[in-house]
Amino acid sequence: QVQLVESGGGSVQAGGSLMLSCAAYGYTYSSTCMAWFRQAPGKEREGVAAIDSNGSTSYADSVKGRFTIPQDNAKNTLYLQMNSLKPEDTAMYYCAADYRAYCTDKPDEYNYWGQGTQVTVSS
Repeated sequence: QVQLVESGGGSVQAGGSLMLSCAAYGYTYSSTCMAWFRQAPGKEREGVAAIDSNGSTSYADSVKGRFTIPQDNAKNTLYLQMNSLKPEDTAMYYCAADYRAYCTDKPDEYNYWGQGTQVTVSS
């Protein structure tokens, strides 16, 4: 059974950095996408970044140049390194995964989700 467990959220001032982690259990990395989504109060869940099994990455325009999505296959762990954080980055962040060849930014296309971790950026 696939289980995704996020950690690393917290509160930070604008301009600061945070790194989120997503530990994957019962999940193999072949032909997969792993992604980070976020959802702010009153807003729809949106894709932040994704990485496929070939290591190709994609980012939302709002985070390009500030966020990266490294992964450690040996530890079955996905990360989201967030730099130059802005108040508009405040949201619940979710790790997601699915067995597919090409990653998308559509939440409905991911079958596996973590419980979420809160990120709050103050001005």
